[in-house]
Amino acid sequence: MKKILLPIIIVLGVTAFFSIFIVKEINQAIVLQFGDPKRIISTPGINFKIPFIQNVVFLDKRILNLDAPPEEVIASDQKRLIVDAFARFQIVDPLKFYISVGNERVARSRLSTIINSRIRSVLGTQRLQTLLSADRTNQMALIQDGVNNEAEKFGIKIVDVRIKRADLPPANSEAIYRRMQTERNREAKEFRAKGAEMAITITSTADKEVTVILAEAEKQSQIMKGEGDGQRNKIFADAFGKDPDFFAFYRAMQAYEKALIGGETSLILSPDSEFFKFFGNIKAKLD
Repeated sequence: MKKILLPIIIVLGVTAFFSIFIVKEINQAIVLQFGDPKRIISTPGINFKIPFIQNVVFLDKRILNLDAPPEEVIASDQKRLIVDAFARFQIVDPLKFYISVGNERVARSRLSTIINSRIRSVLGTQRLQTLLSADRTNQMALIQDGVNNEAEKFGIKIVDVRIKRADLPPANSEAIYRRMQTERNREAKEFRAKGAEMAITITSTADKEVTVILAEAEKQSQIMKGEGDGQRNKIFADAFGKDPDFFAFYRAMQAYEKALIGGETSLILSPDSEFFKFFGNIKAKLD
């Protein structure tokens, strides 16, 4: 009895194993019977199929990213541009998707071709200046609409199409870089020449102002010195007018101090010289 039940249990277990499948939250499933679609399952949970006759294909429900290969675009002004774009898409009709492309690998290849074709057709009608300006957002909207129309045939919805990078070809970039470098060198030379000219002007103006200031200061100095000398002479004259004898005595003392200072000074004068008139009876002189 046990020998009979054991094979039956094994067969039932294998049958149950191949009959049950789980659809995850991120997936949607298509049940196929000999390649012919029978059911589409979009809700997560445990499901059943006929073992060995039916099989299940799982498709992603999430928004997927597609990194399209860089594409060279010729603008309407014959300027070349390397455009690197990416897209985000979602499988919204799993049956149409399975029938038209079969799997994600084929779908990505087809979408890349469509995106690059649409980029060339839209951006090729615009000038390079437009492609590098804020108006590029409108161009990307046109590209997205065109790609979405084509992707609907595959059961795919295009959520977004964006340009990651838009560069000039290497040869053009190098030429533009050299032209920019030449232009910057020219501007630098102009700035340096203007700076040197301004420096000379400022230096000349400063030297002129210094000369004027010094001349004015020297003038004021001479005026003040003259006024001081005049005031001094006036004071001496007033003092001399008040007491001529004392003033003469004072001036004689100053002359003695300057003439007789130092140990090696020798004077040979007559005793009755005017220079020694105060060496006699000073009191009599003053009286």
